Amino acid sequence: MNRPALKPGTEEIIEHFLAEKLRKAGAGGYVLGLSGGIDSAVVLRLATKAVGKDKVFALMMPESDSPKDDLGDAAMLCKAEEVPNETIDITDMVAAFSKALGKGVQKEGLANIKARCRMILLYHYASRDKSLVLGTSNKSELLIGYFTKYGDGGADLEPIGDLYKTEVRQLAERLDIPQKIIDRPPSAGLWKGQTDEKDIGMPYDTLDVVLMGIELAQDERTIARNSGATLDEVKRISRAVRLSSHKRKFPTVVKIGLRTPGLDWRDGDEEI
Repeated sequence: MNRPALKPGTEEIIEHFLAEKLRKAGAGGYVLGLSGGIDSAVVLRLATKAVGKDKVFALMMPESDSPKDDLGDAAMLCKAEEVPNETIDITDMVAAFSKALGKGVQKEGLANIKARCRMILLYHYASRDKSLVLGTSNKSELLIGYFTKYGDGGADLEPIGDLYKTEVRQLAERLDIPQKIIDRPPSAGLWKGQTDEKDIGMPYDTLDVVLMGIELAQDERTIARNSGATLDEVKRISRAVRLSSHKRKFPTVVKIGLRTPGLDWRDGDEEI
């Protein structure tokens, strides 16, 4: 099984990216949601190395279903990085939405509400401090749509968005992220017993080989053979990549004018 391998210089490329984006945008700093998991731990460390601890603000947003260890680990990371931080329990916010929507809210719908509540808080603090919001999604999640649109997918920058989960683990080792965080089964803590790999239906080690095969335009039988996944599993993941494409794009605009937002209007982002 050929797994994605972290490319030399990845850490330096991301740190340079973060430093330059902040300088060119003229923003006061970065704010990110810190869960205590490996992805947000890696983003936190890269950000502090790139722009300094005083320009990074970590927001911890637990709720009633959040594993207790996660908040403790997030607080440990904040202490280690010496970054300003705050904890806001979103249980009451989520409960208010659930009450307003009535009995029709399933656990998956409630999970999206949780993610969107956190996005609202992140952008509140970003506005307050004239900062940019850092996302913590990795390439594996982004490609299969394993994130909430306008929730944890709502961010200004995605520093590890081109790193497969297996590459994030390799980078975490290089950055000396605590081993207990690296070894913990990935979970968004959205409900009791929830884990990423249960939701996805396969381990990240297998998923990443499948996704890399799709990225390299390999045929599905070759991907199945290389990854150890079944052909049906490969087809399922390939379909997830296709159907989730809208989550990775600017909302579709009907073209009428000479130049159209999201299509052919150059926004000057190449200068920022």
